[in-house]
Amino acid sequence: MTVVTRFPPSPTGFMHIGNARTALYNWLFARHHGGKFLLRIEDTDRTRHSEEAVGVIMEGMKWLELDWDGDVVSQFAGREHHADIARQLVEKGQAYYCYCSPEELEDMRNKAKEEGTSSFYDRRWRTRDISEAPEGIKPVIRIKAPIDGATTIEDKVQGSVTVKNDTLDDFIILRSDGTPTYMLSVVVDDHDMGVTHILRGDDHLNNAFRQKIIYDAMGWDTPVFAHLPLIHGPDGGKFSKRHGATSVDEYKDMGYLPEAMRNYLLRLGWSHGDDEIIPTEKALEWFNIESIGKSPARFDFAKLDSINTHYIAHSTNEYLLDAIAPLFADKYQIDIKTNDTFMHRLGACMDELKSRAKTLNQLVDEAAFLVKSIPYDFDEKAFNILSDGSIQVLEAIYNQVQSLDKLTNDNVQELCKSVASDFADGKLGKVAMPLRAALTGTTVSPSIFHAAEILGKDEVLERLSYVMHSLKEEKLKKA
Repeated sequence: MTVVTRFPPSPTGFMHIGNARTALYNWLFARHHGGKFLLRIEDTDRTRHSEEAVGVIMEGMKWLELDWDGDVVSQFAGREHHADIARQLVEKGQAYYCYCSPEELEDMRNKAKEEGTSSFYDRRWRTRDISEAPEGIKPVIRIKAPIDGATTIEDKVQGSVTVKNDTLDDFIILRSDGTPTYMLSVVVDDHDMGVTHILRGDDHLNNAFRQKIIYDAMGWDTPVFAHLPLIHGPDGGKFSKRHGATSVDEYKDMGYLPEAMRNYLLRLGWSHGDDEIIPTEKALEWFNIESIGKSPARFDFAKLDSINTHYIAHSTNEYLLDAIAPLFADKYQIDIKTNDTFMHRLGACMDELKSRAKTLNQLVDEAAFLVKSIPYDFDEKAFNILSDGSIQVLEAIYNQVQSLDKLTNDNVQELCKSVASDFADGKLGKVAMPLRAALTGTTVSPSIFHAAEILGKDEVLERLSYVMHSLKEEKLKKA
């Protein structure tokens, strides 16, 4: 048997992080078994449908590097086929036309509330002949749910789950306007697409029992179900905006690497011993349903940062340069790829930059000084350091830099020590801090001695001259 899984998001908004984990698990399971992973857009609800949301889903999948097989399937496009299946079920005696008026249905609801029953529809049209149908009522089609006994689903995550059949109502599969309901469409699509395994959130577990009724009524094989516990926030509540970012797009914008997100989402409910760092190739080798936990996983932002830090530190410099290029374009309107000087500086500093960064955004912020051009602004701390009588120290550094043929990490450190002995009671920090503020516009950067070497003698002199002139003219700009 060829394993076939699917990911069927609804295009009504952003791609939630829980959906991303579901997509990942389905992708891993299919790829592990050499099977197929299919993408279906469940777009039958046209009132909430958004083509923009479809694009967001596709971009999220591409960013996570979860490729799918074949064309993307639109559930809405199959609505006529779904409706035909509903009519076939009537012909097979497994479904029936219901002519209840809105008033009758409302009376049934009120009665169910009074009696405290979970199902309100009393099945009054289940055995009636359509010759008794009232005029002016367009019928719906309802499935004939089993009345007696119980239904059991052997779920691969939740275990054996049983419900009494009297809790399953004769739900609608075709509306009075001829449009199929979600419950019917999803079953028909899964059957037609050859889906063998359905991995989804456990909020769909109740749906599985209703969907099994349709599978059985059509004589189709029921896929294997695996219902995943939902993701909770750090406080144990359902993961939502109040806990922090919930969409894939937000994590991309916050500077997380796709491989780090895959690793984190994988471990958010699945385990392989004590392994925390699980590269994708190992995930593909090891993934199985049996290792999915039954309890909800709690989203841990600190752990995500730790995993992302690992992947940044172990990425190649070339990969990171490609990854940060669009961030520089968005934040600073700088195309680093077309500037050889900037690319050289960033490449020369990347080993140190990536050893410090939790996110790509942090890396970009700490590397920004390498692509600054005069005039540039200063953050508040840097502004305060430079405004606090630092011009004498900067002038001394400037004079010593002029005397050097070229700058190296070692000779910059030595000249700073020399200036410190003359102007700062030998305290190197009192020289390094204003130098960092002057050259970078901030107080956070890689080693300022190495940074000066990377910038080079001419650029360092130009920046020092700019800062000293601004201080004398009192034109130093604070960001």
